[in-house]
Amino acid sequence: MTSTETARTLRVLQLTDPHLMASADGALLGVNTRDSLDAVIAEALKSHGQPDLILATGDLAQDGSEEAYRTLGDRLGAFTCESAWIAGNHDHVARLTAVAEDYSANRRHLMLGGWQFVLLDSSVPGEVHGELAKSELDFLAETLERHPDVPALVTLHHHPVDIDTEWMAEIGLRNREAFWQVIDRFPQVKIVLWGHVHQTFEQQRKGVKLLATPSTCIQFTSGSQNFSVDDLAPGYRWFELQASGNFTTEVHRARSFEFELDQNSNGY
Repeated sequence: MTSTETARTLRVLQLTDPHLMASADGALLGVNTRDSLDAVIAEALKSHGQPDLILATGDLAQDGSEEAYRTLGDRLGAFTCESAWIAGNHDHVARLTAVAEDYSANRRHLMLGGWQFVLLDSSVPGEVHGELAKSELDFLAETLERHPDVPALVTLHHHPVDIDTEWMAEIGLRNREAFWQVIDRFPQVKIVLWGHVHQTFEQQRKGVKLLATPSTCIQFTSGSQNFSVDDLAPGYRWFELQASGNFTTEVHRARSFEFELDQNSNGY
């Protein structure tokens, strides 16, 4: 990699929780998830332009169908860069992995623009909560050990810290202590990023920025005790990363997207 490449700002787009379905008219709580994803992609291109990398951080499909994953791959054709996909609790891991391979989106470790990206599978078959298998924790540690001087962004689907949305307390990452024991060994980790919570979250922990991002479809109400959805617009997170380890990030929403949200549901 040349000095020019490492000096240039790396632009990264996070898209999360699109909950796509096999049917083109598939909707979640009244929101057509293909239409909302289209609106978010259009907004990202309009407001930020082409990224250098896309991170798709789980619940890519609501129904775990091959058609849903191929829809995602086709929609991401609007971008000229590569993408990397991980599973969430609604995903069918084998189908996601097979389709991701077809779209060259199955890499678990990427080195780009003076940064490294480590993608973890926190999904547990048949469960809503997350857990990192020993193989995932070993992969994380071994990868970070190999590149101690390269700033790292680690991403997974489930939240590894408590958030202020009480009903989600039991459906985050169950073995978070084991996860943080690994992260705490590696000062090059600058960012831990996730989806799942369908809302913005920002916190600092031992010099690491902790971030969650709105869904490209429905949003959960921050601070709610019981399941509740908010009529906020779908969104994405944008990063601009410097090889020094410095970075900026912001959440942006597709505010022009019109939808009628079913706020009477008690689940999704």
